[in-house]
Amino acid sequence: MKIIDKIQRHREEEERLKWEGTFAQYLDILRERPEVAQTAHSRIYNMIKDAGVVEEGGKKRYLFFEDQIFGLEEAIERLVEEYFHSAAKRLDVKKRILLLMGPVSGGKSTLVTLLKRGLEKYTRTDRGAVYAIKDCPMHEDPLHLIPHHMRGDFFKEFGIRIEGNLSPLNMMRLEKDYGGRIEDVMVERIFLSEDRRVGVGTFSPSDPKSQDIADLTGSIDFSTIAEFGSESDPRAYRFDGELNKANRGLMEFQEMLKCDEKFLWHLLSLTQEGNFKAGRFALISADEMIVAHTNEAEYKSFISNKKNEALHSRIIVMPIPYNLKVSEEERIYKKMILESDIADVHIAPHALKIAATFTILTRLKESEKGHVDVLKKMKLYDGQNVEGFNTQDVIELKKEFADEGMNGIDPRYVINRISSAIIRKELTSINALDVLRSIKDGLSQHASISQEDKEKYLNYISLARKEYDEMAKKEVQKAFVYSYEESAKTLMDNYLDNVEAYCNKNKLRDPLTGEEMSPDEKLMRSIEEQIGISENAKKAFREEILIRISAYARKGKKFDYHSHDRLREAIQKKLFADLKDVVKITTSTKTPDENQLKKINEVIARLIDEYGYNSTSANDLLKYVGSLLNR
Repeated sequence: MKIIDKIQRHREEEERLKWEGTFAQYLDILRERPEVAQTAHSRIYNMIKDAGVVEEGGKKRYLFFEDQIFGLEEAIERLVEEYFHSAAKRLDVKKRILLLMGPVSGGKSTLVTLLKRGLEKYTRTDRGAVYAIKDCPMHEDPLHLIPHHMRGDFFKEFGIRIEGNLSPLNMMRLEKDYGGRIEDVMVERIFLSEDRRVGVGTFSPSDPKSQDIADLTGSIDFSTIAEFGSESDPRAYRFDGELNKANRGLMEFQEMLKCDEKFLWHLLSLTQEGNFKAGRFALISADEMIVAHTNEAEYKSFISNKKNEALHSRIIVMPIPYNLKVSEEERIYKKMILESDIADVHIAPHALKIAATFTILTRLKESEKGHVDVLKKMKLYDGQNVEGFNTQDVIELKKEFADEGMNGIDPRYVINRISSAIIRKELTSINALDVLRSIKDGLSQHASISQEDKEKYLNYISLARKEYDEMAKKEVQKAFVYSYEESAKTLMDNYLDNVEAYCNKNKLRDPLTGEEMSPDEKLMRSIEEQIGISENAKKAFREEILIRISAYARKGKKFDYHSHDRLREAIQKKLFADLKDVVKITTSTKTPDENQLKKINEVIARLIDEYGYNSTSANDLLKYVGSLLNR
């Protein structure tokens, strides 16, 4: 479909969704769909829930944040369950400002933007539909028209609780325009939009000397006083402050703790009582979720000031730390690169993973448990299998430091360094070493990094480099194996035949001569030693393999190369060990012969076709691995 056709289709959909009618007709809608009358907090919670929830191992993953927020599943689950869910149930949490606290580039602003864009889409669905008194600048809830003494009867009939009072402007309009006939008041469907200032507001602090409280609460329109005769006439007031316009939805308070105190006091009654003071009127009701964000240093400064005590109890702080998973950090970089002008540059496999490895290391705290170094901890957090550790160990490690992930290198720094390397050298292809080199060069230019941290970070760059060395060697060694999977399966089948004969105390038959022969102990040990199986432990390991084969057979499943992680690792390492000399000679020869040249070309072709390299990065990889193997 062409873009013009899509624009036309969108316009037709907008027209189809529009609705207006009397208050009496609106009540008919409520009888059929009572969810229309939900509060702002409830609407946001249902929006998140309706996008889908996946439960895995007792943890919930909310699909609303999928592909936008990475590695913060635990923080998001806490946010949704402890704040949004509770607030949706009208518990006391609803009367609190949500303050997202975390380091720079940790995802706080992205999270708020997702909620805003989500609301804009959700209010165009039946489940998220919002209705307001027609032509009201605050998009007021039509149910405010129901007098207080009738609200008990209304609840009995509709099962809907009404909170809030009719605004001064709509009170006047009810009398003057409708003669007090509530049932005739016009109601319209509205669609939340930040651009149109409907149900989504944003307040950003500026110079306290020049910023006016009217930015929050609206102001008198002096040009109309002559017409209406009084400053207390609601028609002479512009209800266009952020608190007015964010009614029925969400108000983002950017850098809230940097605000002048006079702006914060309005939030006290708004959060606790659901209303605020504007002009010479009675308190004005507003139903909106207030979300703010800040960093840890500013928050500590804020709570240390005794003058702010009244606000302390009105705030719920939700920590939003940095992601601590290498695989998720890599996804962050890929997303940022796709959104940039360097998306067409070839980034060699593992380059972003190694950058993520360095970044995550800077965010982790050294465990006080002596047997866990920071590299093992990083792998455990990323869900990798580390010998000697289990799921419970990961849970215990996460409990060790409550504030882990609140410091370290931010994603923007890494992307800036990648961009710098590409632009400075005019590269069309970049590999892991280019990235690490650029990160290292940038540390001295990073004003907020102390000398002590810089030394630690240089050590983490070395650790990341070692990780890459192992990855590079494995990649090349795998590429050298012709039909790698077949070779691995053949070796494993041979090993299993010998293990079965060993455990059952049987003989094997030579496939060529037909003679009986003992199990090949040398072959079995050459494989088992690759993963540290000792002489004393070999019998138990072999019996474990046999038990696993039997278990698979009982379930009607075939035991294959991928059925046992440790055995697969041992097979791979054995193949690599056998090939090491071939790889070393072929990659390091400056004047390769015809056979070696053919082999190199085959490997480069395989690296390009199967592993995601281009010709430049594949050649660079071969040269680098050759130098590693010659050390």
